[in-house]
Amino acid sequence: MKERIALDLSKLPLHGTGNASLTFWGTSAFMLIEGTGFALAIAVYFYLMSLAPRWPIEAPPPDLAAGTILTLLLLVSVVPNVLVSRWAKQRDLRKVRAGLIAMTILGVLPLIPRAFEFSALHINWDDDAYGSIVWTLLGLHTTHIVTDLVDTVVLAFLMFSKHGDNTRRYGDVEDNALYWNFVVLAWLPLYGCIYWVPRL
Repeated sequence: MKERIALDLSKLPLHGTGNASLTFWGTSAFMLIEGTGFALAIAVYFYLMSLAPRWPIEAPPPDLAAGTILTLLLLVSVVPNVLVSRWAKQRDLRKVRAGLIAMTILGVLPLIPRAFEFSALHINWDDDAYGSIVWTLLGLHTTHIVTDLVDTVVLAFLMFSKHGDNTRRYGDVEDNALYWNFVVLAWLPLYGCIYWVPRL
């Protein structure tokens, strides 16, 4: 009979980070599902456009100012977001705290031009198919901005609490940064569809 060897697992970390974390895989699966939702919404946009005699239907193209300002804010936010992720990997609590405060502000700022975007569309959600799909696209993306903002605020509170200097929390910050990159990346094709396709 073979002798069994017992392995001492007591020194292994309680939580993994990066792709060793279940939260990372959950966040990745969520982004895949949400990305598919955005792709389907864009497909509906182009399908409706193919049926319409003119696009936009009964409305001028949306004003560019609010959407372009929002796009620039999102692109600028990628830099501190990457830094927060790097600091979380380095377990630098002081910098992570400062970065989460900055990302909270950068999560709120896009909501200001977003509030003006709906009126810049020159159409209501219930006017016709064009109005319904552009409002849906903006509404979906707004939901994602708010979702990440809430997550960032919660993480900021946790990092300033007694739970802050915890391996698991640093992993959560990394996953949150990954999700924000998704929010920014998902906006770029939506911006093109909403603001530039009607001008073609």
